Amino acid sequence: MWLRCLSKSEAQKIVEEVHAGLCRAHQSGPKMKMKIKRMGYYWSSMIDDCMKIARHCHQCQVHGVVLHQPSNVLHPTIASWPFESWGIDIIGPIDPPSSTGHKFILSTIDYFSKWAEAVPLREVKAQQVLKFFKENVVYQFGVPRWIISDNGPSFRSTKINNFVRRHNIDWRYFTIYYPRGNELAEAFNKTLIQILKKTLDDNKRQWHEKLVEALWAYRTTYRTPTQPTPFALIFGAEAVIPLEVQLPSLRIATNYNITTEQNAKL
Repeated sequence: MWLRCLSKSEAQKIVEEVHAGLCRAHQSGPKMKMKIKRMGYYWSSMIDDCMKIARHCHQCQVHGVVLHQPSNVLHPTIASWPFESWGIDIIGPIDPPSSTGHKFILSTIDYFSKWAEAVPLREVKAQQVLKFFKENVVYQFGVPRWIISDNGPSFRSTKINNFVRRHNIDWRYFTIYYPRGNELAEAFNKTLIQILKKTLDDNKRQWHEKLVEALWAYRTTYRTPTQPTPFALIFGAEAVIPLEVQLPSLRIATNYNITTEQNAKL
């Protein structure tokens, strides 16, 4: 892969934008470095600069994950192709609720690509779960083979049972107090909460407006198990973020036929 070599000032701009700009995810140094490289940029002190900005980021220090015990080994559900298996879960009740009264986040994640969907809700009932499942999974990505969730009342209803039977979907339930049964969804929820905490400013009750940004940051961030981003796994190429147009990577410059003189004016 051809990479564009950056000057010191260009590199600083890239690092700041990727870490805390419009497409921010407040990633760790190694993940930032991987994301920047996948965008098509390079400079000699990439990893050092990425580590430095992550260490000096106030939001990352305040809301960073503190490990109190060794990480557990995940026992992932094996999926054969994208959107075959989904884990679905509920975050909440969230305190404080959003300014519009949302108290919950209903989320789902594809076990193959790690692509995720999420919506804010004021309450979570079976009717809303079925609507979310239809609109965010079936009507976008097709009928899955498996759905994994806890056995809470929000995931059980006559309408849900009729829908999954009609489409031959195997909905697997685990006890609420056994998170290992739906490990990937639980792990995604923790990641989503961390991104939201780091991206929210003083007004914590606007989290429902930041949810789309948090999802975008997650989808365009390199995931350790899969290496590529969920976006790249699904669409076959990395997403073009605003900075990549302002400071054209080689793929942008090549496809847009941007000359050196034109690039200098951007």
